[in-house]
Amino acid sequence: MLRDAHPAIAGVLRTARTIHVLGAGLNPEKPAHRAIHDLDGKGWRSVPVHPRDAGGAILGRPIRPALEDGIVPEIVVFFLAPERAKQVVRELTVRYGMESMPLLWFQPGSEHEDVLEMLNEAGILHIVDDCIVRFVQRHHLVSEHDHQATPWYLQVGSEDGSGCSVWSVETSMQTQSSPPTSLEWCGDALDLEQSNHTVARYVRSLARPNETLPELALRLA
Repeated sequence: MLRDAHPAIAGVLRTARTIHVLGAGLNPEKPAHRAIHDLDGKGWRSVPVHPRDAGGAILGRPIRPALEDGIVPEIVVFFLAPERAKQVVRELTVRYGMESMPLLWFQPGSEHEDVLEMLNEAGILHIVDDCIVRFVQRHHLVSEHDHQATPWYLQVGSEDGSGCSVWSVETSMQTQSSPPTSLEWCGDALDLEQSNHTVARYVRSLARPNETLPELALRLA
């Protein structure tokens, strides 16, 4: 499902605020990593997802370990092996149901025939046989929202082995390595607002009356 529908796909991209890029880690040679760079400056909130490199960042965008419960994705791009992509699609259908699925974009090589058959039968919007970066470039697309990278939040285990947690506000807009200690949670303000992760819910519970989440995050740091 692609070329005959490209005006509709272009419309989805223009109005989308967030693009989750599964497989985007710290290796600069990998296409998923380069996709974050290529989409930078076009107005989308690009969200890299990579379990091994979680807690690091690409261009100031924190790498999440997974799509957390509570997060509502608009576009999910797969830079994954077909079997792994199949597993993620199954998880998404359970979480969101067939009627509320995001746009699924399978980068060349990530497609699984069983998944595509299921998506076609269910009428779920999905893209195959094209690269999202090339599609964006070919149609000169930008998001309507003009999102800019913002400070993000990181909670890790302390280095002294005390079992305590360390919360920080990260302001660098550069690429940075994963933390040397165990990652407990990371995300930006929208993640902090939406995520049902234990850490995010606990942090939200600490807000004072009329205190915004960014203000709360700075106070805790």
